[in-house]
Amino acid sequence: PCSFGEISCVIEHRGNGLAYYQFPNLLAFSEIQHGVFTRKGGCSPAPFSSLNVSLGVGDQERRVERNRQMLSGCFGEQNLVFLNQVHGSHVEVFSRDDDPIDSSTLPVGDAMVTDRKHAVLVIQVADCQAILLYDPVKHVIAAIHSGWRGSIGNIIGETIGVMTARFSCLAEDIVAGISPSLGPCCAEFVNYRDEIPSDLWGYRDESDHFDFWSISCHQLCDAGVDEDHIHISRICTRCDTNRFFSYRGEGITGRFAVLIGLA
Repeated sequence: PCSFGEISCVIEHRGNGLAYYQFPNLLAFSEIQHGVFTRKGGCSPAPFSSLNVSLGVGDQERRVERNRQMLSGCFGEQNLVFLNQVHGSHVEVFSRDDDPIDSSTLPVGDAMVTDRKHAVLVIQVADCQAILLYDPVKHVIAAIHSGWRGSIGNIIGETIGVMTARFSCLAEDIVAGISPSLGPCCAEFVNYRDEIPSDLWGYRDESDHFDFWSISCHQLCDAGVDEDHIHISRICTRCDTNRFFSYRGEGITGRFAVLIGLA
């Protein structure tokens, strides 16, 4: 089992009437903004109640856009950058040397890396992990969407590889936070032999539950991140549907937002 990230709490803040959490290790850097929002405080009705930020789950577009505007208001009305998340391993790069980000198009991918200021990267989740990364030396941020397919594809390693190749980041400088997500208590895979590679079966318990928090920890460390730089929220979304959306727990439901930006 993963032996690091023992501090299980995240720090709750309020902004623009919305509650959001922050990772203590990322909170130490004033030059970035980040937040793990709950499902509360938005305008969407059930089953998307209430701060649903996804346009792909059946909620009305005008309500989702209003919810997104509320998020932006918490961070000084900055530009929110979304992806068309597909449970793959593509990493989208937004360099400050590139053309301005076109918010009218939605890139397909499951991770984003940028050195741009005032571009807030948003991951949408409801059981999958959202992983935030920051290199305080090169001033580069990343946001990752990693469900079980992302874990199999090691999208964490792919993202850190992009950070090092494109921005000359050193993995040992990177600080990481792992959001509330499906915990080992609820991540049951009865067909794991067909779905999950055998090299990950060591993270399975006797009841066919997998510890994807530990998988992500070890993938971060394998990529060169210092284990002392990793913080896991250790909040299971399926066990806590009062605060967070859970696809496994609810079926048709919304997606909560996890975001990071360079101030």
